[in-house]
Amino acid sequence: MPPMPAPTGQPVSMDSGPVLLAWQGNVAVITLNRPDKLNSFTREMHGALQQALDHVEAGGARALLLTGAGRGFCAGQDLADLDFTPGKMTDLGDLIDSYFNPLVRRLQALPMPVVAAVNGTAAGAGANLALACDMVLAARSASFIQAFVKIGLVPDSGGTWLLPKRIGMSRAMGLAMTGEKLTAEKAEKWGLVWEIMDDPLLHEQALALATQLAAQPTRALAAIKRAMYASATATLDAQLDLERDLQRELGQSADYAEGVNAFLEKRAPKFTGR
Repeated sequence: MPPMPAPTGQPVSMDSGPVLLAWQGNVAVITLNRPDKLNSFTREMHGALQQALDHVEAGGARALLLTGAGRGFCAGQDLADLDFTPGKMTDLGDLIDSYFNPLVRRLQALPMPVVAAVNGTAAGAGANLALACDMVLAARSASFIQAFVKIGLVPDSGGTWLLPKRIGMSRAMGLAMTGEKLTAEKAEKWGLVWEIMDDPLLHEQALALATQLAAQPTRALAAIKRAMYASATATLDAQLDLERDLQRELGQSADYAEGVNAFLEKRAPKFTGR
């Protein structure tokens, strides 16, 4: 693997609080850090995660790895953070509009590959947070649960969009309506995750994948994200036009020139993301 250039900004770490941020070269590692609550979301945690993402972008990360502390990835919304007082119940639409939807949109729009390392339970919005990432690696102990129906709700955080497109309508409908646990093995067979592995290897392998992606032409990876996600709602004609426009742009990039020259010179390319 070719060496990676240093981040272009000044990397900032976060070593305490509900969200941690660490750096491994050009890879930013965000860890959801409420292990005693299975890393379930509170408003404070949402704020810390958005702050971490600000640091990731400002620090020049070329890939992002997202995982959870302890025995679970994320159990979704912490119900203890909501108000159930009659007449004063939390407006879930406002909660989603203020926190979960901006998070999903931001992850999908980040100009870098985002890898989720799912350790243990990913339930409710936590399951769909993982699916909002570009690639999902899972420990064998991992499970994905569309738990919303258990409390009389509909899947949110992109679940009704992401699931059918990943695994088909029949399977997505079944998971949403039953709230049954989907094991890591079945998730891999259904195409929900990229790869599963023994629990002790998850972090190492996920970091290796993120590091590999960070060494690639990340400007092209960002364009791949844009094109792939656009294809879900675009016509073939529109998608062909988008591919043309992206290829025209990338065909003038330094990484394209480097890739071609490296191929012709029979050497490993050194991509810079430009």
